[in-house]
Amino acid sequence: MELTHGLLLITVIHLLAAAAPGPDFVMVTQQTLSKGRRSGLLCSLGIALGLSVHIAYSAFGLATVIANSSAVLWAIKILGGSYLVYLGVKGLLSKPKASAEQTHAVEEHSAIKTIGIGFLCNALNPKAPLYFVSLFTIVLSPDMPLHVIAIYGLWIMFIQLAWFSIVATLLATPPVAKRFKKFGHYLDRVLGGAMVALGIKVVMTRIT
Repeated sequence: MELTHGLLLITVIHLLAAAAPGPDFVMVTQQTLSKGRRSGLLCSLGIALGLSVHIAYSAFGLATVIANSSAVLWAIKILGGSYLVYLGVKGLLSKPKASAEQTHAVEEHSAIKTIGIGFLCNALNPKAPLYFVSLFTIVLSPDMPLHVIAIYGLWIMFIQLAWFSIVATLLATPPVAKRFKKFGHYLDRVLGGAMVALGIKVVMTRIT
């Protein structure tokens, strides 16, 4: 398959996958509406970086092994689901912010933490091995050069970052942000509940 053809296929498939509601979308929404555009963009960066984990093992042919190993998938399900429940509980326990100044101060010192939240949210997604097996089966071949695989991987990460950056930017626009600002902690609780539900669904759903 030609590189341009492969990139086009990946663009269409991965945009549809990224746009589907899921933990990543809920996470970016929660970070943006409760903490602002900066946090949403940082979380988006973390999510894109989290894809590097899946791309790396897929490039070495491990995606098929992981996707067909019930023990490995079970472990990822428990870790990923538990992490989502943990984040959701934190949202459910959210309290009103003391002041805008304090909120800003917290944001200024939590860039790495926010990126890490997004990274783990994506890296611990138990459905990712199955998805990447399907995606890379379409565009990869056994004799494909490593640099071509790297191009595909970087392009997927770029698509992910671009999509969620657009989502964060739109949610942070003044009309939208103003509507949610005074109900920030209630929104945290609603999205926290959604995250808990997603975590439970991840643990309980059969994916093999």
